[in-house]
Amino acid sequence: MAGFITQQGGSESHTAIMARSMNLPAILGTQNLLATIRSGQTLVVDGENGKIIIDPTPETLNEYRRKIEARRRLNRQLARLRSLPALTQDKTRVSMQANIELARDIDGALNAGAEGIGLLRTEFMFLNRNSLPNEEEQYTLLKAIVEGMQGRPVTIRTFDLGGDKLPTLLDRKYSMSANPMLGLRAVRLSIKEQKLFEIQLTAILRASEYGPLKILLPMISSVEQIRQVKQILNKVIVKLKKRNPSLNLTMPPLGAMIEIPAAALIADSLAHEVDFFAIGTNDLTMYTLAIDRGDEQVANLFNPLHPAVLRLIQFTLEAARRNNKPASVCGEIAGDPRFAPLLIGLGVRELSMAWQSIPRVKQRIRVLKTGPATRRAFAILDQTDEDKVAALLDDFNEDL
Repeated sequence: MAGFITQQGGSESHTAIMARSMNLPAILGTQNLLATIRSGQTLVVDGENGKIIIDPTPETLNEYRRKIEARRRLNRQLARLRSLPALTQDKTRVSMQANIELARDIDGALNAGAEGIGLLRTEFMFLNRNSLPNEEEQYTLLKAIVEGMQGRPVTIRTFDLGGDKLPTLLDRKYSMSANPMLGLRAVRLSIKEQKLFEIQLTAILRASEYGPLKILLPMISSVEQIRQVKQILNKVIVKLKKRNPSLNLTMPPLGAMIEIPAAALIADSLAHEVDFFAIGTNDLTMYTLAIDRGDEQVANLFNPLHPAVLRLIQFTLEAARRNNKPASVCGEIAGDPRFAPLLIGLGVRELSMAWQSIPRVKQRIRVLKTGPATRRAFAILDQTDEDKVAALLDDFNEDL
């Protein structure tokens, strides 16, 4: 597959995220355009600029061939940054990690210079199949990923199922929610389907013998949810030790995804229960602005630079600092060089993104100075207008 277009979806939908992770040009939310395209026609899918050209002229095709070659040259230049640290001009170090789904992504992540896996999306093990994965199947896949990262840390997010991602067997069990993204999903589903959750936690704990890993809980909205998960996790550890007394098991670091406004607002309380935060800006933006990021009718309103979103990010980072807990950003803005000055200025020191984005973001970080980025970030936080926020950020990037 060279690229694709869809009638539905937005630029921050799960389909778009997958396209970026696979390095495929894609345009979503074209609505009625597909009805006008005939089999055998030549198309240009310009995912960078959101353009579809039907039956391009020879001149246009040659122009895009030149663009493709220019991108290849740039990628070769960026590859030279692989072994260099993401270090600002004034020596601030930023950890660059990768978001992945499957073991096949490991080589790409390592070749891009990833220092670890900041987000392993485990729900893809459960989708597009007629049966749920058993413990051994999950363990084998997780073990391969942990070993493949050769001692680098791996952050495993427990299954973020529900919403627009529900296995066939569970889909039959639960009625469709009128608002799936607000319904039984992520950690809510894990606590309700405790047997299924215990199987996954068992697989994760067994894989922890082969390298450093952390467990990340999605869609946390209360302290009680974390306490419930801890009880389940301790129960699984006891069972595993009874099953195999020779296992040297300890509780891996436990983290909370900050992707619901409620979680950001109680971040101080959550920090007493977890070892780290991971800010998921995709869902945080969606829930803050009440915008379905997969709905092309409102996709233009999805804006992670909205002042409300930025203040929730700031609130979370300040709570993490007060409680001496690390906080990463693993949403799509982490992989966009445009946002690097803002995130570094706000105090983010760990970014996790599609591995293809690591070299471009690293390049931007290496020309930054933390002091000016911090001053610009706080000037941005003083704004109430989205356009002004964007202008301040873009002006800063243009001067680099």
